[in-house]
Amino acid sequence: MEQQQEVLARTVGAVMRPAVVTVDVGETVLVAWELLQRSGSRHFPVVRPDGRCAGLLERADVAIACGAPAVSLSEVRVDELLRGHGPALVHVEQTVRHAVDLMAYTESDALPVLAEGGRLAGVLTAADIVAALAGHSARKKSADHRPQAGTVLPGLPPRRGYRGAAVP
Repeated sequence: MEQQQEVLARTVGAVMRPAVVTVDVGETVLVAWELLQRSGSRHFPVVRPDGRCAGLLERADVAIACGAPAVSLSEVRVDELLRGHGPALVHVEQTVRHAVDLMAYTESDALPVLAEGGRLAGVLTAADIVAALAGHSARKKSADHRPQAGTVLPGLPPRRGYRGAAVP
């Protein structure tokens, strides 16, 4: 119980992971899906051209949007998937307890984390909190992190070094 209280009192910045993969608000849904596939992420932050966070894009939202005819997907922009979703955000200096309360209230399992000036600092996930409660150190990915192998979508070239086959 004491360890739980200690973790909940930590700052979000001490538990979060830095955002490795982001997508620009103006990108297409197809590009967003490809980034999700290549990164192996369940969600990632959407950023504006000035670097400020516009929200968090979930794999499920992109998958639903990808149910539309492929021709129209090249015209749908990521910011259209964020409309009507006021982003739930936390700041690096807020406590993990605050973030947990916000996650429970919004029924989300991840939150974008902002630094000073509204710039994106990282992402806090429920898995990060569970790892901290279990006594594991925060998972920090290096700048040269390579995305996991994933499916290559039709019409998009495979990434360099990909050894699989593109989906027909």
